Amino acid sequence: MSLRFLHLHLHGLIRSNSLELGRDADTGGQTQYVLELVKSLSNISEVDQVDLVTRLINDSKVDSSYSKQREFIEPGAQILRFQFGPNKYLRKELLWPYLNELTENLIKHYQKSENKPNFIHAHYADAGFVGVKLSQVLKVPFIFTGHSLGREKKRKLLETGLKHNQIEKLYCISKRIKAEEEALKYADIVVTSTKQESVCQYSQYNSFLPEKSSVIAPGVDHTKFHHIHSTTETSEIDNMMLPFLKDLRKPPLLAISRAVRRKNIPSLIEAYGRSDKLKRKANLVLVLGCRDNTSKLDSQQRDVFQEIFEMIDKYNLYGKVAYPKKHSPSNIPSIYRWAASRGGIFVNPALTEPFGLTLLEASSCGLPIIATDDGGPKEIHSKCENGLLVDVTDINKLKIALEKGISNSSQWRLWSRNGIEGVHRHFSWNTHVRNYLSILKCQYQKLSMVSSSGIKESCLKGNSSLIKPH
Repeated sequence: MSLRFLHLHLHGLIRSNSLELGRDADTGGQTQYVLELVKSLSNISEVDQVDLVTRLINDSKVDSSYSKQREFIEPGAQILRFQFGPNKYLRKELLWPYLNELTENLIKHYQKSENKPNFIHAHYADAGFVGVKLSQVLKVPFIFTGHSLGREKKRKLLETGLKHNQIEKLYCISKRIKAEEEALKYADIVVTSTKQESVCQYSQYNSFLPEKSSVIAPGVDHTKFHHIHSTTETSEIDNMMLPFLKDLRKPPLLAISRAVRRKNIPSLIEAYGRSDKLKRKANLVLVLGCRDNTSKLDSQQRDVFQEIFEMIDKYNLYGKVAYPKKHSPSNIPSIYRWAASRGGIFVNPALTEPFGLTLLEASSCGLPIIATDDGGPKEIHSKCENGLLVDVTDINKLKIALEKGISNSSQWRLWSRNGIEGVHRHFSWNTHVRNYLSILKCQYQKLSMVSSSGIKESCLKGNSSLIKPH
C-alpha cells in the first residue's frame, strides 16, 4: 500500500535547499530536521507522496522563494504554502490569531483532493493546534512532535529571573502550553528524540500518556558531515576568521546556534573570559546566523548580541573571539572540519536542548563536544562517549570543562574517533526513517483502527506498510 504523509511546519523559513539556519529564533534545528525527514521519507519505496505544509510569505524583507505556493523538493515530496494572516513575515508568537484560518484552508484543500494523507505529523505547538482539528475532520491518524515544550521553556526562563508576565508577553506561553496539552491528548503517536524528553519533559503535561511515546533519534547526512577535510575549505574558513583572530593556529572553541536566550551564548563568553588558560591557548568562534545590521534583528536577538558585545568588551577579548556576520549553509560542514583540524571543541551551552543536531554534525566531522547536561546531549554522549557534559548554569563548572577539553591531546583524539564511529553507528537518516515507519505499523496494530462503518482494519504485514483508513 502506498503511503501519503502530511507534515505541518508552520513558522520560520523553510524551502527545499539553502536553509537560512540561524537567521532568527524560528529558523533552526527543527527546520532542518523536518526537511531531512520529508526527503528521507520520499525515498522509501512504500511512500507515495509527502506534503510539507508551511506559511506563504510575501515580504520584501525575505526571499521571494517563500511566496511560491508549491515547491518541488524531490520526486514524491513537495512544499505547499498557504497564506494565513498578513503577507509579512511574523515570528511564531504572533501567528496564534491566524491558525484557524489555516485550518479551514487545509480542510477545504484536502477534502477536494483525491490524495488525502494517511498520516498527519505536526511539528511544534502551533502545528499541533492545526493538526488536531485537521486529523479529526479528515479522520486521519495524528502524530505529534513538540521539538521544544512550553512548560520546560517557562521553567528555565523563570530560573533566569524573568517574571511570569514578561514570559507571557514575549512568548504567549499559556496559548502554547494549551495547544501542547490538546495535541498530546489527541495524538495517536508522540515522537520524541530522547527518552529524557519523554520521562522528564512531556510527563509535565496532564494529557501525556507514556504508552503513546516513541523515541526515534534524528539522523545525520554523512555525505555532508564527514571528517575528511581539504586544504581548500580550510583556507576558505581561515579567510572568514582572519578579520577577528590574531592567531588562527589556536584550537577553536566553536559554537553554532541561533542568537536566542535559550542558547546561552553570553555564559560561554563569560566562562572563556574568566579563564586565563583559555584566553592564552584557545580562540572562541561564534557562528550565530547571518546578519546585516543588528538593529534590524528582532528584539530578542538584538538583546543577545548586545550582551555578547558587552561581554567581549568587559574581558577585552578582541583578537580572541570571532563572530562572522555571514556564512552559507555549505560552509557549516567546513567550519566543523576546520575546527577539528586545529584540535578544537564544539560547545553547546544551551539552557535546554531537546536533542542537539549540531552535536551529531560536529561529532561526525571529528570534533569532540562539551555540552549542556540536559536532554539530547545526554543520549548522544551515552552512545558516543565523545566529550564532556556540564551544568551550564554554573559558569565556573563550564570554565573548568572547557579547560579540560583543550588540555589533553590523546584524550581529544579518543573523543574524536569515538564521535565519528558513534554517530555512524547510531545516527543515520535511513535508520531513523525505517524506525519511524516501523513504529507507526506497530502502534496501529495495537490500536486496531475502526472505520466509520464499524469494520476493524489492521496494519498490513510487511516491513513498513500500513493500510489506509477509509
